[in-house]
Amino acid sequence: MISRIDHISIAVKDYDNARHFFQNVLGAIPGASDQDNDMRYAWQIFSFGDLSRLELIQPTEQGSFLDNFFKKHKKGGLHHISLQTPDIKKAKQVLKKHNITYFGYNEYGDIWKEIFIHPKDAFGVLIQIAEFHPDDWLDPSIVLPKGKKWEVKKEENGGSLSFTHPGGGKVRVELTTAEANELVNDLQQLR
Repeated sequence: MISRIDHISIAVKDYDNARHFFQNVLGAIPGASDQDNDMRYAWQIFSFGDLSRLELIQPTEQGSFLDNFFKKHKKGGLHHISLQTPDIKKAKQVLKKHNITYFGYNEYGDIWKEIFIHPKDAFGVLIQIAEFHPDDWLDPSIVLPKGKKWEVKKEENGGSLSFTHPGGGKVRVELTTAEANELVNDLQQLR
């Protein structure tokens, strides 16, 4: 039912300071961002080396859906964990079968479908389950071109081999010349 943990979401009051911390101090790469005027909040996705992701969310004005969260968590904190599913309809069926209540079903065309499980039903954590294509939310610099599964780059002492990552983006492996030759020999066994 669940493919992987996609991201954790952190609610912040001081977005500029939080962005500086995650991007400039810890090296996160910013990805997609947007603002929801109805719910009065903005969000930004960040990626780390192995494509671990986090999302910063912040209220944009009074009356944000985050107001109640900040009443309990004055400085902000973990808001939710987002889990990726290949099939939101099947996920809903599994939850119903196990008498687990979900809420907030939203569908934004083919790019995002989501439901939530309340913290009272998920051991104190708000869980978002979503169906989506992870590459749509990542910076192009960390994604291979559409339809490409690998990329080879020659470098001074060998090279690097990048593969599409099942969770979106790419994973990169550096190889010495000897390791590259060994890989070529191993790949020839597939013939």
